[in-house]
Amino acid sequence: MRIGYARVSTAEQILDLQLSALKKYECDHIFSDFGFSGANFNRPGFQDALNTAGPGSTIVVWRLDRLGRSLRHLVEVMSDLRAREVGVVSLTEGIDTRSPTGQFTFHIIAALAEFERALISERTRAGIAAARDRGRRPGRPSSLTRSQIELAVDLLKSNSEKSVASALNVHHKTLRRQLRKFGLDESLTSNALAPQVTE
Repeated sequence: MRIGYARVSTAEQILDLQLSALKKYECDHIFSDFGFSGANFNRPGFQDALNTAGPGSTIVVWRLDRLGRSLRHLVEVMSDLRAREVGVVSLTEGIDTRSPTGQFTFHIIAALAEFERALISERTRAGIAAARDRGRRPGRPSSLTRSQIELAVDLLKSNSEKSVASALNVHHKTLRRQLRKFGLDESLTSNALAPQVTE
């Protein structure tokens, strides 16, 4: 069974060209999405196409980017279809995963997606290293300053952890994390940090 799928992401685009190509390919069913980005996983027409596809059937698209916007998403979709024994045919690119050549093309796409992930990871690590070299600490800024933490230590000697956290406008778990982060002696606040018991 051939299941056609068409998609356009904006109101200015039209489906006619894709629908015409899918009909010419003699698809048994054709589903479409109008005004949906390829990055959106919850496309109703796409979900209907996936639900209709069973082992031995084929999803037919005008171009591969109709299935997913990013290379990574495309590989995820095609891998899932392959596991379900559903073929993919792209009319524009001339790809048919039911053939050895099509399978080879899929492996190339998967390898490119993995390469893309590796590049992103490498750029992230390089950015963190460069930030450290400039004296900047990567990550989210501290919720409390050193002076606020020192004030909290004094307050915790005679007040509960929750009341001190509330006064500093943070969650009590955040306050606890910040105390550990700044390496302050927990013995100073052991009583205040202990669970409050009510009778």
